[in-house]
Amino acid sequence: MTRVGAVDCGTNSIRLLVADVDPVSGALTDLLRRMEIVRLGHGVDKTGVIAPDAMSRTLAQAREYAAQCSELGVERVRFVATSASRDARNAQEFVDGVGEAFSAFGVVPEVVTGHDEASLSFQGATGDLRASGVPGPYLMVDIGGGSTEFVRGTGDVEQARSVDVGCVRMTERHLRSDPPTSREIAAAVADVDAAIDEAAETVGFHGISTLVGLAGSVTTITAHALRLPGYDPERIHLSQLPAPQVIDACSSLLSMTRSQRAALPFMHPGRVDVIGAGGLVWRTIIRRLQRDAAITEVVTSEHDILDGIALSVA
Repeated sequence: MTRVGAVDCGTNSIRLLVADVDPVSGALTDLLRRMEIVRLGHGVDKTGVIAPDAMSRTLAQAREYAAQCSELGVERVRFVATSASRDARNAQEFVDGVGEAFSAFGVVPEVVTGHDEASLSFQGATGDLRASGVPGPYLMVDIGGGSTEFVRGTGDVEQARSVDVGCVRMTERHLRSDPPTSREIAAAVADVDAAIDEAAETVGFHGISTLVGLAGSVTTITAHALRLPGYDPERIHLSQLPAPQVIDACSSLLSMTRSQRAALPFMHPGRVDVIGAGGLVWRTIIRRLQRDAAITEVVTSEHDILDGIALSVA
């Protein structure tokens, strides 16, 4: 067994996985999973820089994660940073701060390309699908804060495309009212439709057997569709729901006020103000796959880029 640490720092959240990896089977045994909302990418779409308070929150969390990796006897760490760190003019300050936090492991954050991000997500998400007999080819969709990744494949990635629509970016750009107005929603849908068109040019949606959604927006929407009394990853992972049921859950979250969303028993406080945009992005994608690939069901995976990062370390 190899004990590894994986850190995924995105636009909205930072997450840590400490796991033992079987070198023969590649199976992961979790020791610790954590997620904190740090909003590293808050305002980056508008200003082009990471805000000082967001930088401070994220680097403080990085130092805490590094300490936990040391305490748990982690041998190797990989720290992957995504959309906000690609986009910001002051990304080097972030890179230097993370390098200092993880200096004991000789780690600096890898500001990965959209294609690399998609590939890591695919490897993390699809292992359980194949083991469970869920048929490919898959279209894996990872909705983040700043970007959304579309990845097609079965055993390996065949095509991938990252596009600049995500729950934080769409909220800041369009969904300013509480709840959003029909005009705001229409403008956001136009952006998302254009991004889906871009993805379809590269990835191709025809012939897809299974649509797979992952990351916090999708898992929260699934919790709403299942009417869970609390967030339950075991109920959410590998759930297969009719597409109209998931679309209805997306529309419901989009139409709610922030206070109504905050009252939902499965809702993480850090997702309250952006989950409506997450629902808008996800339902728009599902509708396109209903049209282009005759998809009738949607699968949700709790495993994602974090698991892919851990596997890549080992």
